[in-house]
Amino acid sequence: MTREAGDRQLYTPEQRARRDASRWTMVQGVLAPVQFVICLISVILVVRYLVTGEGYLAATLSVVAKTCALYAIMVTGAIWEKEVFGQYLLADAFFWEDMVSFAVIALHTLYLVALLAESMRPDQLMVLALVAYVAYAVNAAQFLWKLRVARLGAC
Repeated sequence: MTREAGDRQLYTPEQRARRDASRWTMVQGVLAPVQFVICLISVILVVRYLVTGEGYLAATLSVVAKTCALYAIMVTGAIWEKEVFGQYLLADAFFWEDMVSFAVIALHTLYLVALLAESMRPDQLMVLALVAYVAYAVNAAQFLWKLRVARLGAC
């Protein structure tokens, strides 16, 4: 059972020390903004394709790049959670963020499967990519909120 944010500190002193000592903390700190920039570029390319019908290959490659960045941050994030909290995912402190991350990964993976299987039209694929990006934006907002709360020491 997970605890609400106000029920306990985000990190115990031991977890904070492990977080600060982990090389994966820096990896996450680099990958998160890189993924965000890739997403912003991809949104532009996807919307351009949907509006003009041009640039399908660029839009597709950008969604694939965004998905690869997502997989990288998820794998390294799981390793980080293991080092800090002792379990690969779903630690109490990040339970809901991880749950939404699963939905984000599912949507991105669905995009790749549909792309490779050629089971959707290009415009449908691009709409699916935008849906995946909305879910990603929600998830990113969760993590940014958690980071802000942690920095303020409120949680």
